[in-house]
Amino acid sequence: MKILAIETSCDDTAVAVVEDGRRVLCNVISSQAYLHEKTGGVVPEVAAREHLVTMLPVLDEALALAECSWEDIDAIAVTRGPGLISSLIVGTETASVISYVKGIPLIPVQHITGHLYSAWLGLEEEPRFPILALTVSGGHNELVLMRGHGQFEVLGETLDDAAGEAFDKVARLLGLGYPGGPAIAKVALNGDSSRFDLPRAWMGKENLNFSFSGLKTSVRDLAASLGELDEQTKADIAASFQEAVCDVLSGKLLKAFTQVGEVAEVHLVGGVSANLRLRELVSERMKNVVVRWPQQISFCTDNAAMIGAAAYYLRGELKVQNVVPDSGFDL
Repeated sequence: MKILAIETSCDDTAVAVVEDGRRVLCNVISSQAYLHEKTGGVVPEVAAREHLVTMLPVLDEALALAECSWEDIDAIAVTRGPGLISSLIVGTETASVISYVKGIPLIPVQHITGHLYSAWLGLEEEPRFPILALTVSGGHNELVLMRGHGQFEVLGETLDDAAGEAFDKVARLLGLGYPGGPAIAKVALNGDSSRFDLPRAWMGKENLNFSFSGLKTSVRDLAASLGELDEQTKADIAASFQEAVCDVLSGKLLKAFTQVGEVAEVHLVGGVSANLRLRELVSERMKNVVVRWPQQISFCTDNAAMIGAAAYYLRGELKVQNVVPDSGFDL
């Protein structure tokens, strides 16, 4: 089964063709990072306009790379939210028009659910349930127990700033550029993570929720108290901040694993799952269990392939919309 998927929840215009849930025939991503670097963050109106400009070229490129025609596509999947409303509208309206004109079923997919299936992409064999998954992205951190397809239990979630958002804001504070995750990770390689003792929000022994607003504020106050920052101090702050975030994320994951009991696999997904220090800590702390993260960096960040994977495995659970037969319009 071939599914063409569209993802426009934030600032990347992405289209993929996924076969049988795991085989990625193409995964095209048009990044807007060069635009939003000027403002240090995503401006919704700018993102939406760029989606309008790039959507059709990205669609054409995806079909060409997948060596598919519309007659080869069995379903259209699209991110329905959460995300920036103006960006989501571009993707959902595009998918709806294609579905209407071509008479192809439309499958709306929740964005975080897509991330949960990003670690499935490219695998020859399916992962085994139950799976404990930690999603770490710009807007969301969630600990999710996956007992089966569509059988998800949220164990913990973001109470304020998510890790990815904190990375972006701290990077902007230190003048390191956008996006913040890769910028901080690069600078932190030359930093001393023990120089500054930054706070960790554990919020109680059994608490599995996340909070990074206090950490972000602590970094702001620290930087202000130090005055003009030299490059080494910036590197040390970046390393200390990264260590605090990764310590909490991996620590909460271990806590959830202990509380849940028998788990066959642990998955680390979302944009921040590309962070090498986070992967290192998760691998150190999660013993005697299969640990996976997306096979490619492009599967960590927002992408359409994960939406296609989720649509394939959850098509019986999700509401597949009925569409009229081919209207005859040429798209």
